[in-house]
Amino acid sequence: MHTNDFGNVLIAAGVEVPYRRHATAASTGDLLARAFGAVLAQSGVSAKEVDGLGVASFTLTPDHAIDLAWQLGLSPRWCMDDCHGGASAINLLQHAIRAIQHGDANVIALVSGDRFDAADFKRLVENYNLTTRTYLRPLENGGPNSVFALLTQRHAKRHGLTRRDYGALCVAQRAWAALNPNAVYRTPMSLDDYLAAPSVATPLGRFDCVPVVSGANAVLVMRSDLARTRSNVGVRALKCLYNADHQAGDGLHTSLQQLAADLWRQAGVTPDDVDMVSVYDDYPVMAIAQLADLGFAPDGDLRRLLSRIVSRELPVNTSGGQLSAGQAGAAGGMHGLVEAITQLRGEAGERQVRDAKLAVVSGYGMVEYRYGMCANAVVLEKAGGHAP
Repeated sequence: MHTNDFGNVLIAAGVEVPYRRHATAASTGDLLARAFGAVLAQSGVSAKEVDGLGVASFTLTPDHAIDLAWQLGLSPRWCMDDCHGGASAINLLQHAIRAIQHGDANVIALVSGDRFDAADFKRLVENYNLTTRTYLRPLENGGPNSVFALLTQRHAKRHGLTRRDYGALCVAQRAWAALNPNAVYRTPMSLDDYLAAPSVATPLGRFDCVPVVSGANAVLVMRSDLARTRSNVGVRALKCLYNADHQAGDGLHTSLQQLAADLWRQAGVTPDDVDMVSVYDDYPVMAIAQLADLGFAPDGDLRRLLSRIVSRELPVNTSGGQLSAGQAGAAGGMHGLVEAITQLRGEAGERQVRDAKLAVVSGYGMVEYRYGMCANAVVLEKAGGHAP
């Protein structure tokens, strides 16, 4: 295992409560409780050993992390709420690692998820933050679809891309989803299917817009000497940078562009060394932007990058990503992290990447007036552990 300042902490489990297009659980709390139980079962840890809890959710309110801790029967020494949307999971992971390193907790469960009815999602989009509620909702702008439609137009013009290029990513991820029994959308999709889909906001069609579902995810982080299984995951590097452009940029780059060099330097590897990638994919343009910012298109040739993704030379969003597995609110920020953990544990079934030992995961989100304010990334490695 690579030696760095994360070496005394392991990720012992990562799980997903299967996403559903139509909510079946009674509440968001029920989904989070199911995720908590599943992550304990995978790790072999009992609830009484958990002394830290981190929660990311849009719809758990008016409850918070401490309310959920009480409902789960926990008395945590470390407790955290997170509201960073697509960047929430890696943000929580960063704080959990430091808490364990400094003795604030030994075993921390991180859970995220949301239960959505149509009215819940509409309420979220219209009241996402004060800026949205005050300036955008009165315009009836249609939420983030219109913002990212304009961004896609700008990105396409800058790089000479067409709808077929963005569609190639969607089709590639749908092919991965066909191998994932937990993905909500598994029906095979061709490029012609993609191009024929109804328009949402030019140039975005139906398959460019992340589908809203209900579900939850959970990750268990713990002191390495307490690990119970041999299927653990280590952290080689983790970097976060928020509000890098103060909403004054053109949106074509994320904060990952500024932090990438330090991320790879800390990890002691390069983009060419990784076996799989999970990037936050609320829209194809943002998946491509994050990959480029992380260094996967060093020559700036995005069509070459897309060709590598389609051929699976570079396995990207092997769960199908949110574009095909669905976006379960705040759980979307943890979806890619759990997929990377699953791949590194060798438990991805038909979609397993052969000999996957190294992965990078990025988070992105929290749109203010224009674009996402948050971006972060973590480099993970397959690690050993203690036998039961």
